[in-house]
Amino acid sequence: METNKQSPLYGILAEFETPEQLLDAAAQARDAGYKQMDAYAPFPVEGMSEALGFRDKRVPLLTLIGGFCGGIGGFTLLWWCTTIAYPINIAGRPLFGWPHFIAITFECTVLISALTGTLSMLILNGLPMPYHPVFNVPAFARASSDRFFLCIEEKDAKFNREETMKFLQGLSPLGVSEVER
Repeated sequence: METNKQSPLYGILAEFETPEQLLDAAAQARDAGYKQMDAYAPFPVEGMSEALGFRDKRVPLLTLIGGFCGGIGGFTLLWWCTTIAYPINIAGRPLFGWPHFIAITFECTVLISALTGTLSMLILNGLPMPYHPVFNVPAFARASSDRFFLCIEEKDAKFNREETMKFLQGLSPLGVSEVER
């Protein structure tokens, strides 16, 4: 591994004209053994996460856990309010009337799972990110309009400046640039 903690290089960026070229390049890079890479496109590209090898399942798991906690919390709050904190005997009905708790339990489940999913997605993606090293490449200004980019990062175990540059040039991109930190 040819990494240097003081290296000013973030990675190598290749520019493509179509989403199909980007998808093919990402798949070829993955097949070549590169794991630390990212793709940038002006719109979602179907199949890109599979081509990049993205298999992170933390956000759905955290959302599920948040939903369980929200449901249990909402149910427990209602139980505590109606039986412990403020018990009222209305017409001899039981204090613990669980069918009345279903709507609030459902709403708490949805609310907490949505909040957990949103916050975990933002935190795990490192957002908001007002600055990223790829912004240093002049050609990257077209990433939000009509160009597609693949960046192989310097922290990848297989990364070698010259070999990675040659590999990306072999994918027939419009251009290849080094990304400074």
